This record gives sequence, C-alpha cells and structure tokens, in this order.
Amino acid sequence: MKGLLLDDRWAPVTSELGFLETDAEHAARAFTAWQAGLGVTRGIAVQVQPVAGTLEQALNALLPLTTPERRRYLFMPTRGAWTGYVDNARGGTDAASAMAVMARTLGCRGLRVVVVPHTLRKTQGGRYGAVMLEVYGPHQTAWINTVRAVSASNDGGRWVFDQCGEPFSFEKVEQYQARRVRDRFTFDMLEEYLHHLGLSPFEEDFYLPEGAPAWLVEKTGPVAPTHEEFTLARARKDF
Repeated sequence: MKGLLLDDRWAPVTSELGFLETDAEHAARAFTAWQAGLGVTRGIAVQVQPVAGTLEQALNALLPLTTPERRRYLFMPTRGAWTGYVDNARGGTDAASAMAVMARTLGCRGLRVVVVPHTLRKTQGGRYGAVMLEVYGPHQTAWINTVRAVSASNDGGRWVFDQCGEPFSFEKVEQYQARRVRDRFTFDMLEEYLHHLGLSPFEEDFYLPEGAPAWLVEKTGPVAPTHEEFTLARARKDF
C-alpha cells in the first residue's frame, strides 16, 4: 500500500511499530538485560549486535518469523529523537507491552503505532483494518502508564473508536464525532499527529541516518514445543 513504510512490503512486521524516545543502542541493551532476566530459568541466552546496511537489510535480520515466541527484535535509530522497534513474530510486531515496559525502565516516552489497511473480503481473505496510536510515559497513570491512546479499528466486522487519556493540543478532536466510525481516526490524522511528536515513521529515510546501524537483539537456546518458523512470503499469504 502506498504511503506506508516500504509500501507495506514488510507487513505484518511493520504493520505495528514501536518507538522509544532515546538512543537506539541504549534501548537495545536495556531491552536485552530485561529479556535475559526473563529467560534465565529456561536456559535462554540473549545477545545484541549491530546490523549495518539499508533498512530492508536490517529487517531481513529478523527472519525467519516465528511463533509462538518472538526470537529477534530490532532497534532502529532515526533522524529524530526516537528509536524504532519491530520484532519477528509470525503475526506481526507486538509493540504494546515492550514499549510500555521500556518507557518505565528508561524513563522516557514510548509509542505504539498501528496501521493495517482494511482488505478483508468474505471469499478472498485479507485483514481487518486498524489505525492506532498509544503513548506511554515513565510514570503510573489511570491505565498502567498509558498517557494517551486513540484508535479506529475493525473488530470482527464492526468499526469501533476508542480513546483514553487527555488529548494533545494538536489533536483534531472534532473529527472524533464523525458519523462514519472509521473516519474518526484516519491514517492521515495519525501521520499528522506523529509529525507533531517528531516522527515520520512511514518514510524509509527516517531510519538509519548517515549509515548508523540498527541493533538486533536475539534469543538463543530452547524453543517452545510448538515452535514454527515462517518466511515473510508465507506469513503474507492471506493478504
């Protein structure tokens, strides 16, 4: 899809993106320490290493995609103050818990950004659409450490709009009353909000400025009995 990162060629990996308002290597090493602590009783080792090259070459380091457990995580420096995050889950990146935890750990803001084009057809497969923005902070809020969340998503055939937290000054709150639910929070609105926050996450050159490497965090050791591996093409077969 035009307008999305790499024209959505790397969906579902890039259908959901995480961001932390801190340095990429710092974020990757803190994440490594967290994951190593979680995996010690299972004999899981966690290591971090730089990955040079283009954005797609960095994303390629995530392959193969896996289920039910993620085994690789990528932290990408950007032209702004933010570090991008994706993982190698077969169903796509799950940024929510990772960004929420790391925002508290590192004392910075974290984001979850979701854009899934609505392509579902009764006889042809496809995906339920969604546009979501979640902002996490370093401190407790009414909902864990979520500062603000706004979304419009297709929930099993019905579009729903949700929000929590205090709106930012730049939000188009009048649009949240639109008659058609999916129009209450659109991709264009999300992109505008992100620009206000200092991000251009759907532009390839936003990432890996001036040849800076990405940072790959990888788990090695025992896998779950139901462990499976997928090529990107296989993970995209229903798109």
